[in-house]
Amino acid sequence: MANYKAPLRDMKFVHYELLDGNALTALPGYEEATEDLVDAILEEAGKVAEGVLHPINRTGDEEGCTFENGVVRTPSGFKEAYDTFIEGGWTTLTCDPEFGGQGLPHSVGLMVSEMMSAANQAFAMYPGLSHGAYNALEAHGSDDLKQTYLPKLTEGTWSGTMCLTEPQCGTDLGLVRTKALPQDDGSYKITGTKIFISAGDHDLTENILHLVLAKLPDAPEGIKGISLFLVPKYLPAEDGSAGPANGVSCGSIEHKMGINGNATCVINFDDATGWLVGEPHKGMRAMFTFMNTARLGVGLQGLAQGEAAYQGALEYARERIQGRSLTGPKELDKKADSILVHPDVRRMLLTIKAYTEGSRALTGWIAQEIDYAHKSPDPQRAKQADDLASLLTPIIKAFQTDAGYESANMGVQVFGGHGYIREHGMEQIIRDCRIAQIYEGTNGIQALDLVGRKLPMGMGRLLRRFFHPVQEFIAAEMENDEMEEFVMPLAKNFGRLQQVTAWLAEQGMKNPDEAGAASVEYLRMFGLVAMGYMWARMAKIGLAKQDGDEAVFYKSKVKTARFYMARLLPQCGGLMSSIMAGSSTIMDFEDELFG
Repeated sequence: MANYKAPLRDMKFVHYELLDGNALTALPGYEEATEDLVDAILEEAGKVAEGVLHPINRTGDEEGCTFENGVVRTPSGFKEAYDTFIEGGWTTLTCDPEFGGQGLPHSVGLMVSEMMSAANQAFAMYPGLSHGAYNALEAHGSDDLKQTYLPKLTEGTWSGTMCLTEPQCGTDLGLVRTKALPQDDGSYKITGTKIFISAGDHDLTENILHLVLAKLPDAPEGIKGISLFLVPKYLPAEDGSAGPANGVSCGSIEHKMGINGNATCVINFDDATGWLVGEPHKGMRAMFTFMNTARLGVGLQGLAQGEAAYQGALEYARERIQGRSLTGPKELDKKADSILVHPDVRRMLLTIKAYTEGSRALTGWIAQEIDYAHKSPDPQRAKQADDLASLLTPIIKAFQTDAGYESANMGVQVFGGHGYIREHGMEQIIRDCRIAQIYEGTNGIQALDLVGRKLPMGMGRLLRRFFHPVQEFIAAEMENDEMEEFVMPLAKNFGRLQQVTAWLAEQGMKNPDEAGAASVEYLRMFGLVAMGYMWARMAKIGLAKQDGDEAVFYKSKVKTARFYMARLLPQCGGLMSSIMAGSSTIMDFEDELFG
């Protein structure tokens, strides 16, 4: 099994050279996020990912979580690793100093999260979900709830979950049946069952805080009648520690395709005491704070698993001796060449590399925009950043998890038969990353969110936040001969995206099925163009640094950009044709014909 190596050089390239991460120190509260500090954090995080989390990745998958006599236990080594994790302060990175956090930029936290997810996705989900609960509670909780629970979430001794799904409802949360009855002391009694709850119960922390969607007795029908409640597994004692057990129990754990080291639970609430988060019947607004954090984090999982697949496949391709180059032997002292000489192996490796490094750039861009949205003293700049993050979050979630799964599949293909067996760890990557296309809203739901909510929002205001900088970049570089091979393909496919966007807006107003039928392909097209924009920018940097000590690094950037523009971005042409063929081939297929 290949050893994971944190891609620190590429992370620093994106954070500093592509996106000017040093400028974040000008934002209020981020003054201490200097290059020296951030580099030190990334170096240490890499050591934890490589030396603590990755060694228990395969064993955690094979052993899985156990459920016995009502108790959930994580795989061997997970508790010790989690203790190391919180002792190192990794749960505190981006939390508010008021609650014991370090107050570092969101973009720094995501780089750390990438390393943890690539090394051990099942483990990384535990603190990842807790951070989502922290964000929702910080944004919508009362002062009393914040003071009671945020310090515990920050230090990592208590963890958090998101409890949405029930047996009869997944995406359609208006069908939620969990009930919340008001009590005289201002609390509520929560009763109901939630399923598919990641990290729903475990032995890593002293307490688990569930954010639960439920309905009050006077709730309106549908989605407008949902409220959000904080329901701890153990009620807090007067001294702030975990006190008596609440009416919360694990009914079972799921036996899954992947992420076996993470406990996916059925959680039962039986007159459990909880507290309202936000306003009555406004629970979805509060929960979306959690879900947007989670969706960006899931997109990051696609990137992380792509990186893991690339590292494993590249190492194997260099070592595996098989056949000869089509243009004649390359390694004359051996009976065969390494499989790295074969065109299809190189195609797969370059595809994984292009998607992975492009995803890192795209995620880093939006992560820094979120930093500006939270901290910029200029309201207009903050609003622009928030708009762009809102537009690209569903694209990052869906496009990058699709790309991550494709990359994992290609990683196994590079190994051939050896990839299909467990010994090399490649098949685990496929199983672990497959869920990322499903949870936090399936990728089809992300596509509907993009075309149904994000495109028309503010009469296209969100779209302009992306279209304008891309147009400006193309205009600025159009006369640069050195950039022609990167700018022209970007301009061509950006034009296609604009044309399809206008067509979709017009046709979707006439017939909503047109927007729905085109949505998944449109999201992929948008993702390809957005990634193409990042690759063109990276190529520009690389072209200026073809000499010197790091010439190999920058030459790799330029040539990977060239591959992306010539071999991957042209997918947009086929997607455009498919989209503009219309919805009739899908929607006019009578139900009985599916038989």
